[in-house]
Amino acid sequence: MSSIAQRKPLGLRIGLNLFIVVWLIMAAFPFVWTVWGSFKVELDFFSIADWTNAIFGRNTEATYGTPFTGAGYFGAWVQEEFWRNAINTTIVCLFVVATSLTIGTLGAYALSRSGFKYVFWLLILALIFRAMPPITLVSGYLPVFFDWNVWGYLPTSIIVLVAINQPFTLWMLHSFFESIPKELDESAKVDGCTQFQAFRRVIIPVMWPGVITTGLFSFLLAYNDFAVTTMVLSESNRTMIPAINAFMGTTQTEGNVMFAVAAVVSATVPLFIMVLFFQRQIVSGLTAGAVKG
Repeated sequence: MSSIAQRKPLGLRIGLNLFIVVWLIMAAFPFVWTVWGSFKVELDFFSIADWTNAIFGRNTEATYGTPFTGAGYFGAWVQEEFWRNAINTTIVCLFVVATSLTIGTLGAYALSRSGFKYVFWLLILALIFRAMPPITLVSGYLPVFFDWNVWGYLPTSIIVLVAINQPFTLWMLHSFFESIPKELDESAKVDGCTQFQAFRRVIIPVMWPGVITTGLFSFLLAYNDFAVTTMVLSESNRTMIPAINAFMGTTQTEGNVMFAVAAVVSATVPLFIMVLFFQRQIVSGLTAGAVKG
């Protein structure tokens, strides 16, 4: 009887399922539509005369003999060498994540185990720094980069992105360390571990999901960044997002929109795969950071 009483009414279950289906369709439609359009020509995907051209690909078939074509991908990856931008993005993201997590874990652990009152104000200062628009911070770096002749290189963008990302990493990891009882450190010291050995052998394995979650957010910041990489990287060292913007062209230069559409799909697919691969660690990491032990 109790299980029957706890069941949701049929109308409510139908309404919830219908809402979920509609929400999933609305959420997935923009990406699915972009993937579909990336295999068309511009006259089809952005057709003004007849929107059904984007579905049936009449102009694409007239040009290539088939309703689908990979010309956009070929033009972006081969003709415009988008693969170079992908390599630059990979290098920047890996170094940003590695540097941010190394500094963040050590700093957040030290702050979480410190009893000084300045810790709170230091975190508040970091939060204020993170809340500032990145464009205002980059403008202060540029004169120095020009004077030292380091503007336009990948290490320069890595340094700036780490500086912008570090306060967020510090805050997030600090909350994870705070959720771990300090008794674990004390037990490890009783067993003969030093402070660093307790951190490396006891604390890090416990909060590994939190490290993965923070690393993923750091990766996304570097991967999706546009303002910083546009201002501090030269044309030959562009990452993917500024390169996609360049495919669009400007009022002075003609671009190729289908190259941009194909590049957008190429840049988005790895994010879907990464989130699906790390979804369990993300959920467990966020849960661990939300509950203080």
